[in-house]
Amino acid sequence: MSFILGLTGGIGSGKSAATDHFQYLGINIVDADIIAHKAVSQDSPALSTIAEHFGKNIILSNGDLNRAKLRDIVFHEPREKQWLESLLHPIIRKEIRKELAASKSIYTILSAPLLFENNLQLEVDRVLAIDCEESLQVKRASQRDNNKTELIEKIISQQIDRNTRLAKADDVIDNSGSLDDLRKSVEHYHQQLINYLT
Repeated sequence: MSFILGLTGGIGSGKSAATDHFQYLGINIVDADIIAHKAVSQDSPALSTIAEHFGKNIILSNGDLNRAKLRDIVFHEPREKQWLESLLHPIIRKEIRKELAASKSIYTILSAPLLFENNLQLEVDRVLAIDCEESLQVKRASQRDNNKTELIEKIISQQIDRNTRLAKADDVIDNSGSLDDLRKSVEHYHQQLINYLT
């Protein structure tokens, strides 16, 4: 297994744009969000368990999970959130480990917005946080997803706070500037990491 870099950042910080550029530079990405989505895909054992627990109306007519409804439940019911996490986290972690072990690039990125919240830093060798001011996070996420500012602020409040994330990360890329600035920073970091590993 190659060196594993954990990449994280709050909503609207530019984590996805940074991840895309690392991928463009030839680095394999293991995306915790994609794995979490697959864990509850149609006909998955986890989806059946969720339907048994929350009732059949948690499933949409096409057989997919009603994510909005489930998100609403766990947002307001801490015990239900706990139940869901105890079901899904072991499944997700097992798949993350499998994908990391199969990676062949010089280093591998585990991309996870909730890296620290879900203790995924234990799976990596180093953590890189993509960061910007909270006001910029809200602005970017609102524009990107056409979401109300209040919803973005609520999501931010549910994530680890910015100062704690920065204190826990080994490295930080400041993404207050343009997309071009971010790509240059990613390339500089990528080169430094390759120099360190070779």
